[in-house]
Amino acid sequence: MEIARAAAGLFVTRGLRATRAEDIAQAAGIAPRTFYRYFATKEEAVAPLYAAGAQRWAEAVREAPAELSLPQALEHAVRDTLTPGIGVSAASWEWVRTLIRLAEASPALRKVWAEVCHDSESALAEILARRLAQGDDIVATRLATSPRLRFTAATAGAAVRVAVEVWAAGSAAPTSGEGPAALALGNLTALRGFSWEDVQ
Repeated sequence: MEIARAAAGLFVTRGLRATRAEDIAQAAGIAPRTFYRYFATKEEAVAPLYAAGAQRWAEAVREAPAELSLPQALEHAVRDTLTPGIGVSAASWEWVRTLIRLAEASPALRKVWAEVCHDSESALAEILARRLAQGDDIVATRLATSPRLRFTAATAGAAVRVAVEVWAAGSAAPTSGEGPAALALGNLTALRGFSWEDVQ
């Protein structure tokens, strides 16, 4: 994670084009050879940061109280992870904004962001399957590969991803009514007619 933080810091302060893999290695206190052992490109170096946010949200869905319905669990997870000061500090959200903007401008970084989002959807599908199966591992395994459940996970993931991307493209404070949490909750609310639990 140190390499990812070093890369993000340089991307935010210097810009993506002005940052070389060697600069990231130096900032992380490692040799360039070590950098390339873990990452093929400088853009890939921030993947762990993108993934950490996605994983934090998926884990919050897993840890939501069992009595919550699926839509309520998703909303609970959004509040837990996208509200500045609870999941991520307000200052960290400004880094997120810059990294998302950089992904919009760079095909290589956009590819890293897209791969992390896809992996997050797969992890979320497994978590949703476990919640729906209520401890039955056989049912959970069957549900996790269900096309409907994968679509459900993709829908929930897109609701959050689009909220973060829309917020990052603007200038609203992360704590405002146009912040990532508020936008994600609005997206999930717009999907109220979606049959979240009809995946069997």
